[in-house]
Amino acid sequence: MIDYKSYFEKGISYEKYVENMESELQSKIETIYSKYIPMNAQRMKRLEKTFILNKELVSVHTNIKWLVISENWCGDASQILPVINRIAKSSDNKIELKIVYRDENAELIAQHLTNGSKSIPKLIQLSEDYKLISDWGPRPKTAQELVVKLKLNPDTALTYSEELHKWYAKDTQTEMLEELPKLVNH
Repeated sequence: MIDYKSYFEKGISYEKYVENMESELQSKIETIYSKYIPMNAQRMKRLEKTFILNKELVSVHTNIKWLVISENWCGDASQILPVINRIAKSSDNKIELKIVYRDENAELIAQHLTNGSKSIPKLIQLSEDYKLISDWGPRPKTAQELVVKLKLNPDTALTYSEELHKWYAKDTQTEMLEELPKLVNH
């Protein structure tokens, strides 16, 4: 059985996640994923400035905990984490948000696979006493269907992320704002 409390306690804030991303950018250390981080940082900054949350869409009645499994190099996370953070911040302290890194938490992600893969971000909703309520992710339903379709086609499998980010740009976080409030009011 997963000890969600220990994962939550070792989790970091959204602000620390962004700070870690900035440190990684400045370090100039090359990894197989480092080429994605500059664009993801730009996406997150843009969303932090432009995304407006209609607080009436999200009404949180009980205290809950959101544990998000993510990584700085993940393009979906760059589109989703700013929205999750904004919802948590606007919840009048009813949602406590923490983030853990997927690659450092193999046992946790293994319990929250998407069609057998370690796709992220994955939002895990917990009760105040760290019991699993539900999970969401790695992306809104329509985006997930698009990714599956594109990956099945050999002509688009290697470039699916371009189409995915075009979808995010057109959607303007609308579908996420339909799905996440349902999670909160589960």
